[in-house]
Amino acid sequence: MLEAEHRAPSKNLRQLKILWRFVHPYRRRVLAAAIALVVAAASVLAIGQGLRQVIDHGLAKGNAGFLDDALFGLLIVVSVMATATFFRFYLVTWLGERVTADIRRHVFEHILGLSSQFFEVTRTGELISRLTNDTALLEVVVGSSASFALRNFLLMIGALIMLAVTSLKLTALVLVGVPLVFLPIIVFGRQVRRLSRASQDRVAEVAAYIDETLHEIRTVQAYSHEPHDRARFGARVEAQFGTAQARVRLRALMVTQVIFLAFTGIGIILWTGGHDVVAGRISGGDLSAFVFYSVLVAGAVGAIAEVLGDLQRAAGAAERLLELMNIVPHIAPPIEPRQLPTAIRGAVRFEEVSFAYPSRPEVAALKAVTLAIEPGEKIALVGPSGAGKTTLFQLLLRFYDPDQGVIKIDGHAIRDFDPQALRKLFALVPQEPVIFAASVADNVRYGRPEASDEEVIAACHAAYAWEFIAPLPEGIQTQLGERGIRLSGGQRQRLAIARAVLARRPLLLLDEATSSLDAESERLVQLALAELIRDHTTLIIAHRLATVQNVDRIVVLDHGAIIETGTHSELVARDGLYAKLAALQFSY
Repeated sequence: MLEAEHRAPSKNLRQLKILWRFVHPYRRRVLAAAIALVVAAASVLAIGQGLRQVIDHGLAKGNAGFLDDALFGLLIVVSVMATATFFRFYLVTWLGERVTADIRRHVFEHILGLSSQFFEVTRTGELISRLTNDTALLEVVVGSSASFALRNFLLMIGALIMLAVTSLKLTALVLVGVPLVFLPIIVFGRQVRRLSRASQDRVAEVAAYIDETLHEIRTVQAYSHEPHDRARFGARVEAQFGTAQARVRLRALMVTQVIFLAFTGIGIILWTGGHDVVAGRISGGDLSAFVFYSVLVAGAVGAIAEVLGDLQRAAGAAERLLELMNIVPHIAPPIEPRQLPTAIRGAVRFEEVSFAYPSRPEVAALKAVTLAIEPGEKIALVGPSGAGKTTLFQLLLRFYDPDQGVIKIDGHAIRDFDPQALRKLFALVPQEPVIFAASVADNVRYGRPEASDEEVIAACHAAYAWEFIAPLPEGIQTQLGERGIRLSGGQRQRLAIARAVLARRPLLLLDEATSSLDAESERLVQLALAELIRDHTTLIIAHRLATVQNVDRIVVLDHGAIIETGTHSELVARDGLYAKLAALQFSY
C-alpha cells in the first residue's frame, strides 16, 4: 500500500486545487460557461419580478391585456434561460470529460515513470481504483457539481439582493436564518469528509482483491479455493458498503436538517409578510416576489449543502491522486544526462557492487560484486535461488541503483544516462514470458513498434514461432487474449524470443529463455538463440546447466557473491558449488 494511505484524511476542500492545473488550458470554455451560467441565473431572478408585476398590475387591477404581455415576456425569459442552460450544460459536461481524461492520462504517465521500489509495495488494484473511481469523482465536480454550486450561489446572492429591495424587514429574517441553515453543514461536514475518504479506500481494497483473484483464476480453481475467495470478497464488499452506508446516512441527515431549517424559515417569512400585506405595508405582488426569492434562497442553500457532499468526496479523491502524483521516482534521469555513444560496443563492468532491496534492507542481495564482461562475450549466471542472478539484471536495467559501487557500459557509469535511453540498449527474454492482450504482431514488435509486418514474420521464423502462428485464423493479426491465455507456455516463450530478435538491441538478457519448452522446441530455439547472440554481449541466467555449456564463461553466485568463474569443464574440475549443481543434473 502507499505510505500516504496512513495519513489523516483531508479536513478541507483545498485539495481540489489540483483541478485548476487541468482546467486552466480550457479557460476560454470556462469563461463561456460562466457567462451562460450568469445569464441563466439572471433569467430565473427576472421571473420573480415578472410575478410581482402580474399580481400588482394584472390580477389586482383586472388588466387582461397586461396578462397577455406578461405571458409573452415570460416566454422570452424562459427561452433565454433554456438557451443559456443548454450552453452551460454542454460546456461544463465537456469540460468534465476532458479534464478527467487529462487527469487519467497524466496520472498513468506518472505511474509508468515510477521505480520498481514503488511497485514492490503497491497493489495493482489500488492504482486501478485511483485511475478510475477517484478520477470519476473529480469528473462529477468539474462536469456538474461545481457549476451547479456556482449557479445556486449566484441565485442565492441575487435573490438576497432582490429580497432587500422588496423588504428590508423580511430580508433581516432571512439573513438570521441562513447561518442556521449552514450549521448542519459545518457540524457534519468533517465527518462526511472522513467517511468519504474511508469509502474510497474500501473501494480500492475491493478493486485490488478482484485484480489479484482474477489474475490467478487458474490457481484459484485448481485448488477449489472459490468458497474462500467468495467469502473474503464478500467481507470486503460489506466493509465498503458499511462505510458508504454511514457516509450516506450522515449526508442524508445533513441535507434533511438543511431543508427543514430552510423551509421553516420560509413559513415564518410568509406569516410575517402576510401580516404586512393585511396591514398595507407591502403589496401582494411584493409578498409573492419575496416568497419566490425566499424559495430560491432556501433551494439554493439546500442544493449547495448537497453539492458540498460531492465536493467533500471529491476532496478525498483529489488527496489520493495528489499522494500518487507527488511520489518522486527513486530512479530518475540526471539533470544533464550523458548521450549514448553512437556505436555501443557492449562492454559491461560491475565494480564492487553491493545492494539490498528496499523492502528487505537487512538482507544483502549482492555483496561487493566485481565482474567485467567483454564486448560480444557470452556469460552465464549460475547459482541457487536467491543467489543474486536476477538482481544483476535489475541493476543493469536501472530498476534499482546499487547501494555501493558502480555499473558501467563501455566505460560510462549507467547512472549518467537517462534510464529510458539506457534500457533501449537491452533486449530481455524473461523466464515468465509477458504476452499482452493484443495481436501477435503487436506483441512481437513491442520493442520496435515501427517494424514492418515482413520483419515481424522474419523474427517469428527466427524464433521458430511461425509453425504455430501460421495456422492461426488471422496469422500475425490474431488476438492472443489477456496474458496470452490462448497460447501454451512454450509458444509464449518463443514469442518473447521473437520480440528480442526483432528489437535488435546490442545487449541481451536471457532469463532461462528455454525453460518452458519441450525437448524438440528447445533444440530449435537453441539454434535461434545461437544465431541471435552471435554478435551481441549476452548475459544468461541458467538453471538448466545443459543450456550453457558452450558459453564463453560461467559465473557462479551464492548468497550475493561471486564464488567461481570459468568454463563448464574448468568448474566441474574444481569440484566446487558448480560441480555439485552439475552432479544433480548430469551423470558422470
